[in-house]
Amino acid sequence: MAKKNGIRRIGILTGGGDCPGLNAVIRGVTKPAEDYGMSVYGIIDGFEGLVEGKAKELTNADVSGILSRGGTILGSSNKGDPYHWPVEVNGKIEIQDKSASAIKNYKSWGLDALIAIGGDGTMHICNKLSKLGMNIVGVPKTIDNDLEATDVTFGHDSAVYVVSMALDRLHTTASSHHRVIVVEVMGRYAGWIALNGGLSGGADIILIPEIPFSWDKIAAKIHERELMGKRFSLVCVAEGAKPLGGEIVTRGSDIKRTDPVQLGGIGKVVADKIEELTGRETRVTVLGHLQRGGSPTPYDRILATKFGAFAIDLVANKKFGRMVALKGNEIKNVKIEDAISHQKLVSPDDQAVFVAKSLGISFGD
Repeated sequence: MAKKNGIRRIGILTGGGDCPGLNAVIRGVTKPAEDYGMSVYGIIDGFEGLVEGKAKELTNADVSGILSRGGTILGSSNKGDPYHWPVEVNGKIEIQDKSASAIKNYKSWGLDALIAIGGDGTMHICNKLSKLGMNIVGVPKTIDNDLEATDVTFGHDSAVYVVSMALDRLHTTASSHHRVIVVEVMGRYAGWIALNGGLSGGADIILIPEIPFSWDKIAAKIHERELMGKRFSLVCVAEGAKPLGGEIVTRGSDIKRTDPVQLGGIGKVVADKIEELTGRETRVTVLGHLQRGGSPTPYDRILATKFGAFAIDLVANKKFGRMVALKGNEIKNVKIEDAISHQKLVSPDDQAVFVAKSLGISFGD
């Protein structure tokens, strides 16, 4: 496997929010590195470490036993965009461009290439740094599954598993107390977690951003179930879902982030409205960061490991400015700029939507 290609030292970082499978990628890159004649430098806390100069060399001993571990041994940050760097000036937050510092550290460490693991935001940063001459290979990561050019991102399956298990548990308590229980899940502007989690967890109503819903249709579905003798219902709602003619519910903003909008709160809005319209006692559960924590599923462990191994092979072959991607059952690679050309959202004609509706699941439309 060893290749004489001039690539001797590579960096690796995990950008954005954590998710199960990050350590599997780090392991998938680090273990083969010696056979390629490369050393691996782990950059601490994502792009924050690239800007501030925080890194350490990784060995096989460092990645031993981390396959099943959640989170990332390198740390991460979703406020470390070099092009959107928050600095306090005279008591106020000022946004500055620190890309020059990122390039400086990349060169001072003697890196020949960088493998960046992350979602849409990370890939946008990679695309910009690539145009400044940095040799970059991207690895798609997000529980939201909203990155174009790859069929699936690792982390999504693990998040769906958490949602499914939560709905399984809530099913028994909802039926015991004859309640409606609303479960709010992550996903930002994409409904993949709610769709796949709701379908696998037996939700009666699934609300996603791509299909604006009607309050009357939701109430009608719950009433329909009551006429069938089912005095409870489970509602799985994506944090970015909104009613027809309504707005996305937010809980604030943070200018330190590239995308400052903080979603959250739609679960309570839905629960309150259902109780108002139906008179049925309604509760809400917000899964929050439970969806991002814990061990990756076997599927995510395998996918993340494949991504890591193929990423270092791209580096060895000097195929930079590209991102590994799952296409069918094979790992391919695509241009990073193509991967971020547009967000991958749920189509109302998606097969999973069709299947859900054929089973009687309502989308409130």
